Amino acid sequence: MTEAVPHHEHGIDDLCAAGTRLYERALREEHISAQDAADAPCLTGLGLLHPTPDDPGRLEPVDPAVALNQLLRGVRARVADEWRFEERLVDLFTPLTRIEGTFDTATDSPALRLLSGTERINQAITEAMAEAHEEVLCVQPHAGLVGERGAVAYPIANERDLAFLDRGGRIRTLYQHTLRHVANVYVYVEQLRGDTMARGLDEVPDRLVVLDREVAFLPANNDGSLALEVRQPALVRFIATSFDRLWRLATPMFPQAEQRPTVNGITPRQQAIAALLVEGHTDAVIADRLGMNIRTARVHIAKLATTLGSESRAQLGYLIGRSGILDQPETVL
Repeated sequence: MTEAVPHHEHGIDDLCAAGTRLYERALREEHISAQDAADAPCLTGLGLLHPTPDDPGRLEPVDPAVALNQLLRGVRARVADEWRFEERLVDLFTPLTRIEGTFDTATDSPALRLLSGTERINQAITEAMAEAHEEVLCVQPHAGLVGERGAVAYPIANERDLAFLDRGGRIRTLYQHTLRHVANVYVYVEQLRGDTMARGLDEVPDRLVVLDREVAFLPANNDGSLALEVRQPALVRFIATSFDRLWRLATPMFPQAEQRPTVNGITPRQQAIAALLVEGHTDAVIADRLGMNIRTARVHIAKLATTLGSESRAQLGYLIGRSGILDQPETVL
């Protein structure tokens, strides 16, 4: 007995295995039962099998040459429609091409350029940094700076960053606070000679590089395989101003680290988690926003609940509000 092949919806150009086998069998035997054809209903739907007038349970195959000719007629009709559409477009635009004027025919605007692939992105940043001489602004979230990806990125960054600093430039970098505990971040900043500063925030936007406030690079998709190079002055100015405001709210990490204060026994990390808890976020979202794994986030949530004397998630939100830990004014440096 032949094993049945699962059927899926498809067109004539992708005839399924079950349909092909049954059609071949029908051609050899000159008929097939409707019951046997149940595994491939596409054959009747595509017009390759049809019931006999005197026996609805018996299906006969359409001659392949006839079926092919019918299908080709449909293809030729679609091709003819495309040709007619092409002619209409030519008739429409030909008079317009005779209008005289000066037009920008560039296909890739220099103000915005999409870069594809890590190698191409790094190359573009390296080329832009070779022309920069004043200031580099960076935002580095936790993702991408730990593990294999971070180990690969740092040698490239070190070479071009050192060359930039040797020309008298300065580098300011915003990290997530969770990166205070990543050794290679400190190794990187300590190896840089010259004017470098780093500060930390609980939450930072996605990865960002701004050079001399003239060009910016930012991610164009979620996995970092696409980046947008921005040279439009108004956009770059807006991005740089946003960085400046975050920088003033951030806590110094390098060259002189500053410890954030504990409030009523609640650590700075727990304060950040508390702010997200009262907004109603899940543990997974909190972990992602603060650059930590979900297990670490849950440990901090449990410690926060113990400190505030909470016995449930709902009660924890209420106690956070009463504790006043979220009412502390931001420090502007």
